[in-house]
Order: sequence, then C-alpha cells, then structure tokens
Amino acid sequence: MMNFLDFWLQHMPIFSILIPAFTGFLLILLGNPGSGSLASDWRQPWRRSISLTSAILGFATAIYYLYQANTGQIFVYELSEWSAPFGIVLVLDRLSALMLVLTYALATPLIWFASKEWDARGRYFHAISHLLLMGICGAFLTGDLFNLFVFFEILLMASYVLLLHGQGKARFQLGVHYVTINLLASALFLIGLGMIYGSVGSLNMTDVARIIPTLENDQHTLAVAGGLLLFVVFGIKAAMLPVGFWLPKTYAVAATPIAALFTIMTKVGIYAILRVNGTVFHDEWGQQIFSNWLLPIGLVTSLYGAIAALGAERLRRFVGFMILSSVGTILIAVSLLNEAAWMAGLYYMVHSTIIAASFYLLCGWITSQRGQFKDHLKIAPKMKQDKVVAITFFIIALMMAGLPPFSGFLGKVLILQATADSPYQIWIIVIVLLVSLLSIIAFTRAGFVLFWRATTPEDNPKEEAFAAYQKLPHQAPARNDKTIYLLLTGLIFYVICAQPIVHYLELTAKQLKDADLYQETILKTDRDQEYISVQPFDPNYLPETKYGGENPDANAHFIPYIISPNTLKGDHISEYKQRQIQHQEHELTPLDDTKLQPMEQ
Repeated sequence: MMNFLDFWLQHMPIFSILIPAFTGFLLILLGNPGSGSLASDWRQPWRRSISLTSAILGFATAIYYLYQANTGQIFVYELSEWSAPFGIVLVLDRLSALMLVLTYALATPLIWFASKEWDARGRYFHAISHLLLMGICGAFLTGDLFNLFVFFEILLMASYVLLLHGQGKARFQLGVHYVTINLLASALFLIGLGMIYGSVGSLNMTDVARIIPTLENDQHTLAVAGGLLLFVVFGIKAAMLPVGFWLPKTYAVAATPIAALFTIMTKVGIYAILRVNGTVFHDEWGQQIFSNWLLPIGLVTSLYGAIAALGAERLRRFVGFMILSSVGTILIAVSLLNEAAWMAGLYYMVHSTIIAASFYLLCGWITSQRGQFKDHLKIAPKMKQDKVVAITFFIIALMMAGLPPFSGFLGKVLILQATADSPYQIWIIVIVLLVSLLSIIAFTRAGFVLFWRATTPEDNPKEEAFAAYQKLPHQAPARNDKTIYLLLTGLIFYVICAQPIVHYLELTAKQLKDADLYQETILKTDRDQEYISVQPFDPNYLPETKYGGENPDANAHFIPYIISPNTLKGDHISEYKQRQIQHQEHELTPLDDTKLQPMEQ
C-alpha cells in the first residue's frame, strides 16, 4: 500500500491527463457500429459505464489535487526526468487545481446526462469527450509554452468532432468556420512561440518570465511582440472582442450537452491569458501594454454581449452573447493586475461557467417543449411544463444577471471592490452596472416572449395544431432537468461557502504573483545557487550525447543538476562524460555566472 501511495505522489500531476487519455483510447478500441444502431449495440452500456466511471475518477483526482494544492506547495512533474528549462514539466499549483476541479465538476454531470440519450446520436461521443478533457487538463497543468500549444491542438481537434455530433447542415457550415478560425489561431500561436524562442532561447514559462526583464532592447521587443501575438490567440479561444464573434452562432448549433461542455473552453483561453500574459510577461513594459489593451477590450466585450443579447432571435444565441458578456467581465478583473481583482475574477469565472452550462441545458428543455418553434424567441403555445420551466428560467436569470443573493452578484461586487486603486474605477463601475441592467432587461424580454405571452394551446381535435401539441412531451428530456438542478444546487453551495472559497482564491492570486516561488520550485540551481538556464541562447551550442563522440564539454558540470540520479547512472551518459563531470566537479573554480558555454569544435 505504501508503494502505491509513493507511486501516486511521485506521478501525481500527470494522472489528470492519463485518465481521460487512456479512457478515450479504450473507448475507441471498444469499437462502434455507427450512430444508427448505437442504441441497440451491446457495447453501449459498457461505453457509458467506462465513460462515467472515468469522469468520476477524474473528479475525485481533481479534488485530491485541490486538497494538496491548498497546502501552498507547488508540485512539479518532470517528463522523462529532465528538469526545466531543458525538459517539459507539468506544474500543479492552486490555480491549475482549481481549474481541474471546475472542469470535472462540469464534465461529470454532463456525461451522466448525455449517457441517457444524446450519446446515441453520433459516433464516438464518449471517446472524443475524454480526449477533449485530456487536452483541457493538459493545458491547465503544463508549465511549457509549446506544450500548451500541443494541448490546445488536442482539445481543438476533439471539439471539431464534437461540434458535428448529431450531424446537420448548420453544424457542418459553422463547423467549417470554427475550424478555419482555430487553424489561423494555431498558426499565429506557432509564430508567437518562434518569436519568443528566438529571442529568449527557452519556452518554459518560469524561465521565460525570469529572462525577459534581462534581455537587450531588440530581443525584449521581439519577445514582448511574441507575447502579444499569443494574447491574440488566447483572445480567440476566450472569445473576446474583436475576435470572438464566432461563439454565439457556433455554440448555438452544438448538441445540448456539448454546448454546455464547451463553456469551459472559453475559460481555457482566459486561463492562458492570466497564466502567460499576466505572469510570464510581467516586466513593466510588457504589463503596461497588456493592461492598456485588456481593460478596454474587457469593457467593450462585456457591454457588447449584453446589448447583443437584447436583440437575439434565438435563446441559444442569447446564451452565447451572455457568455461573451461574462468573458468581458472576467477580463476586466484580469486587466487590473492586482491580487484582489484576480481573486474576484477567478470567483466570477467559476460562476459564469456553471451558470452558462445550466442555461444551455435549459435551452434543450425548452426546445423539447415548444415543438416547431424550438428555441426561437417567438410567441408559441404554452409549454406543458411552463411553471417549472419558468421558475428554472427565473432562477438562472437572477444568477446570470448578477442579482443578489447569488454568486454572480458576489463576484461582481468583489470585482468592483478591487477597482479601488484603479484610475478607471468610474468607467468600470458604470459598465459593470450597466451590463447588469441590460442583462435584466434582456432576460425580461426573453421571459416575456417564452412565458408571459404564450398562447393557449389548440383544443380543437380537428386542427393539425392540436395533434402537433399533443405529441409534445409532458416532461423534460431524460436527466435534463435533474442535471440543471444539480448544477444550480452547486452554485447555491458555491455562494454559501463563499468565505473559504474566497480565502483559497486570495491565496491563489498571491501565489501567482510570487515569481520567486515558481523559480525556486521549478528551476534548478548549480553549486553556486545560480539558476541553470540557456540564456543567452547560443545556436552554435551542440549538446553531447553518448553518440556524439568524446569531445570536451564545458557544460558537463551542469548535468547532475538537470537530470535525475537514475538517469545519470544510466547508459545514456558515457564513461568519458562521467569522467568529465567528476573532473569538473572537483577541479572547476566557482563561476561568475551560469550561462552555458559553447562546446569546443
């Protein structure tokens, strides 16, 4: 038992990636007869059981990570036992643990909901869903910019397939747009990484953050330009204006559980903005450019989303515009660059994710009750469950608009309190309050059309409308209402337990601001207690392996500090290299710095 616990602790951060990865591969290997016969396929109960069990296990793992991260310790997992910045590392801190819990708190009930009916409408729903979770969890855990790109591509490829789940012309058309936009964003991502690597010589987030303030003017300008290019990419993912117009229409055509699950994907973009632009490019110039751009973008995005919701013709697009508005509100908090604002933004981000998912589920419920009118905001016959649907809509409206006593209200209050030292405090307060007012008006308009002005159903059996109305279901789609109640109950407990949650988020924001802590935890030092790094980057330096010949290596003394003892004893380190290491450890005088030296050619 102790060996298992030691193994678990040693490899802890990677399990949130491996669990959905292995689940996805297993479900693919299980096979699939096609969407037309999924419901009667003997393997379908196995798919559902494996998928739901994996989601529950992932949720339990995320909660355990949150418990460990609450100690304040940052856990680093070195892939292939190579230390940063030479190897890729996974980093589990308070923020990544929070995002993992949020991901699985949303994914677990949605997979349970989809397992009743929706998963039979298209092939490989469960397999692709877990590959999406793999990409999302990897993006939250990675400490390397290029690895962030890799996990972005994994989650995007999975989202391409999920968007088309259930087929349909509208899904295919908007799917092409969605793929095109994200391929462009991926190209910009690579260009930005190239600019950063070309000027810094490293892509480890902590190492880049340490090196950027020390660069010369030209290199520093190139690195910051690369960072701003990444900011555009992350903005596309987060759906901020002017690169977020794609979201309302795209999410509106997705299947109900998939649209709800996609609400976490915009938060991946916000997380990347906070993690990369907020902490990596933290020198005065980079932060000034970042804050000067982000605040007006956040204000405009928040206001635009609320105004566009007023004119939405479909309820699903209405939800999409409200998501845009919430994204803008979070970006306002991030742009303030202080711990109180970041804490408030994180609190509101959790709320906005869960309530948006609940709203998409409600859209599915309303669509099933309105027949040919679907989710169009047009006057239609009264729904058969109009009272319970109206009450659910009313509660979601209060939460999403930010009215007391719910978590949306508390989140906005915390954001407004964090503006105390901002020179733009008046602008922020006015916009946030105006957005809340517009949101209330937009919800009132939608509720007025859906419920207040609903007509009396046709009662003449001879009319076609009577038969069409009688065919409509008398209850919500299987598990739809229960999943909504579960998510809303979670948000109620979220505001009831606000004190310990806010305390955790305060410590999270404080930890994010502590650059020295990340450097001490992630980077290694030599015998002079100087960080081992690749700066300045020397393109002529050629690392030597056991296959590279027996050439003198001025950097041999660094090897014991950047690889594990087991690797050091392995056969990849030649005897000649071992002798060099021992010689330099005993003979080399203390260095004035820890810059890598060019190899003798």
